[in-house]
Amino acid sequence: MKIGKYKITVLDTGTFGLDGGAMFGIIPKPLWQNNNPPDVKNRIKLGARCLLLESDSRKILVDTGMGNNWDEKFISIYNVDFSQNTLIKSLEQKRISVNDITDVILTHLHFDHTGGSTKLDNGKLIPAFPNAKYYVQKKHFDWAINPSDRDKGSFIEKTFLPLHKAGVLNYTNGDEFFDDEIQFLNINGHTIAQQMLKISDSSNTFLFCGDLIPTMYHIPIPYIMGYDIQPLETVKEKKAFLQLAVDENWKMIFEHDHTNVCATIHKTEKGFNFKEGFTELK
Repeated sequence: MKIGKYKITVLDTGTFGLDGGAMFGIIPKPLWQNNNPPDVKNRIKLGARCLLLESDSRKILVDTGMGNNWDEKFISIYNVDFSQNTLIKSLEQKRISVNDITDVILTHLHFDHTGGSTKLDNGKLIPAFPNAKYYVQKKHFDWAINPSDRDKGSFIEKTFLPLHKAGVLNYTNGDEFFDDEIQFLNINGHTIAQQMLKISDSSNTFLFCGDLIPTMYHIPIPYIMGYDIQPLETVKEKKAFLQLAVDENWKMIFEHDHTNVCATIHKTEKGFNFKEGFTELK
């Protein structure tokens, strides 16, 4: 898929599991379990999908997945599975090395979005992409280093503080443009100052949803994660962006749907839902 000067590729980086009840909030289990069958521990399977944007002068990575710097307890709790792919393997399949990445855009600093941003080198945590500039919203970074008691478990400092210490972390501020095709869209329901990416040209628009709409089955307005720190803000944000997706024919890219890569949206008398889902970017 090409948008403007960028070739866009999705990168699968493995899967993990989170409690289905937490993922669907107030929605009763009978309404979500058919499309998201839980395991014996009530965990549903989730992807950790990243984007690669390539132009003549840049190779941009959007989020970095779970990474692999975890102990056996963590891997067991979150049912982390790298048997099919990792971020590095996905890049190698595209004949891209970690040294080729020029920019890493982080939607936010929860461990499942920035875990692959750092690596161990001789016992020291360093940026995993040595030639890249990293980008995150300044308000979000400030929140991540001083989170609330409710969400502090989602921020694991080893996945992002080494970036700050190395001087490679650059700060964005609200709804600003990265360049002609890429715009950051700031939202505050899931966490403070998450940045989604709107990628567009005169013909097509994609919205990389981050954790506003983690899977295709989270499109209906009430389907909101229990992890969201301001769920009523999430309601407002979903209404606004889903309406734009309908009005302007956007496609939504899902970071955590392990099957469905993207979808078009429609609105019926029952509200918003997917019109057509796709297992590849198109």
